[in-house]
Amino acid sequence: MSLEQILAWIPPGSPDEALAQQVNFEQLPSHVAIIMDGNGRWAAQRQLPRVKGHRAGIDSVRDVLETSARLGIEVLTLYAFSVENWKRPRAEVDMLMMLLKRYIRLEIGFINKHNIRFRAIGRLDELAPDVQAALDLGVRKTEQNTGMQFNIALNYGGRAEIVDAARRAIEAGLAPEALDEQRFGDLLYTGGQPDPDLLIRTSGEMRVSNFLLWQIAYSEIWVTETLWPDFRRRDLLHAVLDYQKRDRRYGGIKSTSLALGVK
Repeated sequence: MSLEQILAWIPPGSPDEALAQQVNFEQLPSHVAIIMDGNGRWAAQRQLPRVKGHRAGIDSVRDVLETSARLGIEVLTLYAFSVENWKRPRAEVDMLMMLLKRYIRLEIGFINKHNIRFRAIGRLDELAPDVQAALDLGVRKTEQNTGMQFNIALNYGGRAEIVDAARRAIEAGLAPEALDEQRFGDLLYTGGQPDPDLLIRTSGEMRVSNFLLWQIAYSEIWVTETLWPDFRRRDLLHAVLDYQKRDRRYGGIKSTSLALGVK
């Protein structure tokens, strides 16, 4: 993408226009991961049922997805439903699954329009058959696209992912001496994708909530008080600009990676 392409989408005179003009398109994060938090609080603040917060959050997904694709980010991963979320009331869980199926059905055209590839990560075989079918449909309908990879984490847990990768290593008969960090990373749900450069969490909570535990070892973390249903293009641009100001050290004394435009 280019500045001209994203400015063609942003209304002239919008505050977002000034933000976009500050973005260095040679130093974009390759992979952005987002913990979408605050739907329940958003609804509670408005004295609405929690489901209203979840529905409002879908608009944020669409806005962030399009912004990321237009910026030229390679991978976007959204944390939608954790393995711990099954502890929520059954009615809420059922509504979340219904919203997920509805989202996939209604947004396939939008996703294809922006040349985005859809994928779900997590223990998907534990989901209901109709949910699995909806996810498979999303994958099939977008698998020929060549643009941004969009991962949605469902029935996902970082520890569970690591356990599953270890099981795959055992099933593959890999000898201990043949298993290094690169090989193990390839066995994760995100195998073959770059690790997140930038991890965003909404609602101000200062924790990673069992999300991409292996992959975020050197991610830059950006936390905002904004609740997920209110998170929009402007917030993502702020996060990217903050990321571009940081000196990524990767455990060393000094890193010039961003200055040189390499990872």
